[in-house]
Amino acid sequence: MHPSQNLKPEWVDIIRKAAPEAEQAGKLQPSQLELIYEQGWFKFLAPKAYSGLQLDLPQMVRLEESLAWANGSLGWVVTLCAGAAWFGGFLDAGFAADIMTNPQLCFAGSGASTGTATITGDGYTINGTWKYASGAHHATHITANCIIKNGDETVLNNDGQPLILPFVFDKKDVRVFPAWKYVGMMATGSDAYEVKDLYVDKNRCFKIDPEYTVTDALLYRYPFLQLAEATLAANLSGLAVHFLDLCGPAFDERMRNPRLTDPQKEYIKQLLAEQTILLNEIRAEFYETVDNSWTRFESADDNGLDQVSVISRKLAKISRDSVDKLYTYCGLSAANPDTEINQVWRDMHTAGQHSLLTF
Repeated sequence: MHPSQNLKPEWVDIIRKAAPEAEQAGKLQPSQLELIYEQGWFKFLAPKAYSGLQLDLPQMVRLEESLAWANGSLGWVVTLCAGAAWFGGFLDAGFAADIMTNPQLCFAGSGASTGTATITGDGYTINGTWKYASGAHHATHITANCIIKNGDETVLNNDGQPLILPFVFDKKDVRVFPAWKYVGMMATGSDAYEVKDLYVDKNRCFKIDPEYTVTDALLYRYPFLQLAEATLAANLSGLAVHFLDLCGPAFDERMRNPRLTDPQKEYIKQLLAEQTILLNEIRAEFYETVDNSWTRFESADDNGLDQVSVISRKLAKISRDSVDKLYTYCGLSAANPDTEINQVWRDMHTAGQHSLLTF
């Protein structure tokens, strides 16, 4: 199935029409955000109890691939912010009910453990700086991992390692500052943020563990690792499909070049056909694997989680390789940063650097 089948054409028009301005501004634009709020896309994984969509994983990854196909930055921001809203299944129920019913709810944050949380009475005092918070500029809340401290001593977990726990902060208590200076994903606004001497109640802290799930649903028992791997791979797949779509017109333009021989023209056409087949085959395998892991997760000894990790990396690699094999034949316009095909190429080579799917 082509990713376009999951989106209304008018949605794609809104997303893509605002894309150039979003790139210049370094963040999503009001028309794009209005559509996201209207459709509840930031709440893909938020519990239904808090007005979230609480989508099953198979449905969610298909929608995220489609949004990445429509625009890489928007798809990435939705994926990461919706992924952070998944934490709602582990938050204190009273606290979650207070903040997550907001129709413009948006969680942003970082998985890096570059902050500290010092035990202070019934709460914690937070200090730290974190990078790469996609969607931070329109977030209502920011999440962060912190090393737990008791005075000057680091608290250890049962394995003797530093205890690291995630927290949720109000956006007003966080300073976001410019730090995203990369060639692609320019509209994600993935800037850095800082917290200084911020006291938070203990209900702002949570544990990502099925044992501590507050919302009783399969979505919050499914492991976060495979959920993250699948959603990021789907984004790279969506970008690759978009790039291959744009190769058609680019190749048609090249065909008018009188210096190209007939065998060269045939080679280019055949290469596009081959890469399209290859990408669609691995996409089909990816979705079959994700679907199986979801249905078998709690009912079979072999729950398919290892296969999700493998196929996510395989899809990411083939997506990157297909784009690179075709880029050479797209003409000089593909190197022009003002063109859509170049934007997709830059987004692929930026998103493709994510450490979770590099190897």
